[in-house]
Amino acid sequence: MKIQLSDVRKFGNIEMLARQLVEGFITGLHKSPYHGFSVEFAEHRLYNPGESTRHIDWKVFSRTDKLFTKRYEEETNLRCQLIVDTSSSMYYPGHDQGKITFSIMASACIAYLLQGQRDAVGLTTFSEEIEFQSQVRSTRGHIHSLLVQLETLLQQVPHEKKTQVASTLHQMAENIPRRSLVVLFSDMLESTADNQDVFSALQHLKHNKHEVLLFHVFDGATEADFAFDDRPHEFIDIETGERLKVQPSQVKEWYQIQFRKHMQEMKLKCDQYKIDFIPADIRQGFDQILSAYLIKRTKMR
Repeated sequence: MKIQLSDVRKFGNIEMLARQLVEGFITGLHKSPYHGFSVEFAEHRLYNPGESTRHIDWKVFSRTDKLFTKRYEEETNLRCQLIVDTSSSMYYPGHDQGKITFSIMASACIAYLLQGQRDAVGLTTFSEEIEFQSQVRSTRGHIHSLLVQLETLLQQVPHEKKTQVASTLHQMAENIPRRSLVVLFSDMLESTADNQDVFSALQHLKHNKHEVLLFHVFDGATEADFAFDDRPHEFIDIETGERLKVQPSQVKEWYQIQFRKHMQEMKLKCDQYKIDFIPADIRQGFDQILSAYLIKRTKMR
């Protein structure tokens, strides 16, 4: 299912959109290695007296007059912590607040997938400090409450807030009690000039036995390709208010080189720490997010 980020804000019902996106994605998986994700259960087995009747397949019973239970390929054995950067830069581009809208919708899709697999999930949002943090649970009611929280976040008005990725990740590394999959959505525009602080925090998560999936969120057209009209522009740093007037054509080549260098450095560092680094262009849809998540989930079995 292809939707525009502006449509997400117009429609507003995150839970329904997440369900449609995930179901459309799963339908498109042909001969997928993710067997447990494209069907609800792996196989049946005969029911043993004394077991819980919760997983008895009554449709099979009506056809065969025998009691079978569904043997699930994935039980509730994964704990996932979704972390969303809500700093000012995430509200770029302004016309659709693209990066934060994308991150909210992508997080909702992963939460919906986790619900289908009965895995436990929690949600944390942060900018200069942690702003919201839920418990980690697998119940349907809990997942619904997280989706409502994401929908509420979608309606928030942006304020001038800087990013403190490193300090947030250090806190999360200390506060997550059990081995978990940490999924981070951020444009990685840390307030400090030295990204080493961020990688030190990511290494802290790995040291504490957590798996990390980092989605580097960016607007490909303007933040990667620097595709601006060839006329004088004034660029404003959303987090600091700093202003700079430039002619895009005069700096485009230099900017593109710097952007690619930055991305390559992040990827190399993440590879060094065995962290999954996924560039996430907000104009490329949500299949890229779901595919990366499922690949990671399969590796963790």
